[in-house]
Amino acid sequence: MDCLFCKIIAGEIPSSKVYEDDYVYAFKDINPMAPVHVLVVPKKHIACANDITAENSFEVAKIFEAIPKIASVLGLNNGYRIISNCGPDAEQTVLHLHFHILGGEKLPGKLV
Repeated sequence: MDCLFCKIIAGEIPSSKVYEDDYVYAFKDINPMAPVHVLVVPKKHIACANDITAENSFEVAKIFEAIPKIASVLGLNNGYRIISNCGPDAEQTVLHLHFHILGGEKLPGKLV
């Protein structure tokens, strides 16, 4: 598989890891849009939200169980935003399900 995030998870491409467990890998975004910008991905390859099924939805649940732990480690005590893009119209540039955690400052209201 020629997936950038799968290669990062496998250690084939370096990343600035901030969290890892059996199901989830989180690392700093290389083009941050906020003072804190972390990507959280399932270790199992799922292309985007359209590919979440009853068989793999627990992978997504594990991500949402990890996000508060990651936010705490990152000091995001005043809040943060979670964003996921799905498909070309949403500008999903890597076809591996991922969630952006953005924070570290008061974020603009128009950034949804």
